[in-house]
Amino acid sequence: MRIRSALTALAVVLAGLIASAGSSTAAGTTTGAAYCGITWGSAEKTAGALSDAPLVDVRTGRHDCYDRVVFEFDGPVDGYAIGYGETWTEGEGLALSPYTAGGALLRVSLRAPAYDDDHLGTVPYAVGEHVGNLLRYPTLRDVVFGGSFEGYSTFAVGIRARLPFRVLVLAGPGTHSRVVLDVAHQW
Repeated sequence: MRIRSALTALAVVLAGLIASAGSSTAAGTTTGAAYCGITWGSAEKTAGALSDAPLVDVRTGRHDCYDRVVFEFDGPVDGYAIGYGETWTEGEGLALSPYTAGGALLRVSLRAPAYDDDHLGTVPYAVGEHVGNLLRYPTLRDVVFGGSFEGYSTFAVGIRARLPFRVLVLAGPGTHSRVVLDVAHQW
């Protein structure tokens, strides 16, 4: 009698697994609607070339479906490499993960300096400083300045978990440009 009950329970579990497997596509993703229509993925994203237009501002924002980090430059900038993984300070090679809040870390390398032609800093952050207050953000946990060296500027962006993200390059305001990082609240 016990064996029959155990086999019946096993058959019910297997039927449930088979039914749930049938609702997936060949790529292994569910056929349900994407969260807020987001289909960005979490693979590394790179584009653009090195620029000499300096970084002048970093700010964050909360939106209905994602959190945003905006890097603003005094001139045209379109170069970046952003992906999940350890972030190192520019010029020193110090890992930023022990100093950055979050369950996952986005490594942000901007192909532009955070200093002017006289090598004076153009943002008010020192290496290792936290850029903003992210209290009540659903996804962002931290943004830490990793420094600027030989024309590259680095940030560690702490995220609640590994989530989809996108990167946009926007012109303006005026002669400025922006590299925008959006991280979804969920998959």
